[in-house]
Amino acid sequence: MTKDLARLLEAALPTGAEWASLRRVRSVERSYSARDGKFDAALVFEDEGYMIEVLSGGQFGYAAAASADPAALKRAAERALALAEAASPLALARFSPAVRPAWKHRWETPRAKAGLLGADLLAGAAVAMSAAMRLDPRIIQTTAAVETRDIEVEIVSTSGAALEQVLHLVSTGKNAVAREGNVVQNRSGHGPRGEFRQAGSEFLDLPALEEAARKTAREALELLGAEDCPSMTGDLVLAPDQMMLQIHESVGHPCELDRILGDERNYAGSTFVKLEDIGTLRYGSELMNVTFDPSLAGEAASYGFDDTGAEAKKEFIVEKGVLVRALGGLESQARSGKPGVADQRAEGWRRPPVDRMANLNLEPGASSFAEIVASVERGVYMEANRSWSIDDFRNKFQFGCEYGRLIEDGKLGRVVRNPNYRGISSSFWRNLRMVGDRSTFEAYGTPNCGKAEPNQVQFVGHASPTCAFRGVEIFGGEA
Repeated sequence: MTKDLARLLEAALPTGAEWASLRRVRSVERSYSARDGKFDAALVFEDEGYMIEVLSGGQFGYAAAASADPAALKRAAERALALAEAASPLALARFSPAVRPAWKHRWETPRAKAGLLGADLLAGAAVAMSAAMRLDPRIIQTTAAVETRDIEVEIVSTSGAALEQVLHLVSTGKNAVAREGNVVQNRSGHGPRGEFRQAGSEFLDLPALEEAARKTAREALELLGAEDCPSMTGDLVLAPDQMMLQIHESVGHPCELDRILGDERNYAGSTFVKLEDIGTLRYGSELMNVTFDPSLAGEAASYGFDDTGAEAKKEFIVEKGVLVRALGGLESQARSGKPGVADQRAEGWRRPPVDRMANLNLEPGASSFAEIVASVERGVYMEANRSWSIDDFRNKFQFGCEYGRLIEDGKLGRVVRNPNYRGISSSFWRNLRMVGDRSTFEAYGTPNCGKAEPNQVQFVGHASPTCAFRGVEIFGGEA
């Protein structure tokens, strides 16, 4: 297929271009949902198009076309050249073709069970999960959904790049709402859309999905009779499905290199991390080891190369508590002179790639869950995010969780509802005191991280063990 794309690029190449590339993206998204044990809705979305990128005067210009029509691609290439030439006199930095590697590679999501997932299987799984949660009259609403995405990407360039990539994503979501009198509680299991992975039909194990749905409903009922989480300053133990958000908001976004350079300030805020902090900043305790790892099988944002064609490989972002590199692609690395990763990613074919999180993970430590709990004199264990707030510098934050349990004298105690905590990123991670071992390590993801102008919605993955933090401000009530 890349040979066909190379011919299209050659025919579209405008006079005066120093370098050019053509990226084709095709995606098929399917979603099936159920409500209260009955089928609710189905959605199928197919999209395909082309982005042409031109380098002139040290600047990149971009233009898109919705078809492979040679005349349309030629017009797009000429517009991309005109935009690059217009930007050149205003340049903050100048680039060469070196920031677009001439690599040849093919990568596809590993799947235990390949093949198209049928609508009957997907819709049936959603109905079965929704029905399984209706186990008590106090459960007043149940919803469930199953979604798939299949994404094909091809990239060719005038310097010889020839890349093909196919991603297969599957997600399940469920939610049970319980009510007794004036008390209403919500339980989703691992967050509304946290069960988001790369996989085949092996991901849809129906008996396991139904049992997980029943557990979700039972916990919603537990919360009805629970007391509000008490206020205290104590130890906080976070499950992997809440660590997902903690990593995303207080490590991922602050460490994006384009944000550090100021590119996101007008739209999504800045960061407390400074350029000179890379290589020196004590971000967390020595137990903190955060990696950019697009190679972890099954995690949502695994891939072989980013949308500039850079080879994706595992790199430490924070090593033994020190910030050693940022989340920035080749352009940001060239601008800053700082090390980064292969994370320039675009939403579909209509947008140019920007620095984005992909798989950002906290590496496992040495403590079992039982050892973590046994070490706590007084604290709270929390699962699954329900609310979040963080300032424009990605520093001060306040997060609420769906489900909590008190820990007293080393024992996991009664369930508490509406557990919340707050902190400051630059000190919170320095109070990381225990990191769970491989037995506590779980991967989750989110399909809807927003960034850039015009806005781009991207999927990311976060894997983490259970973790314990000391001296955290914990409180109850609606956050």
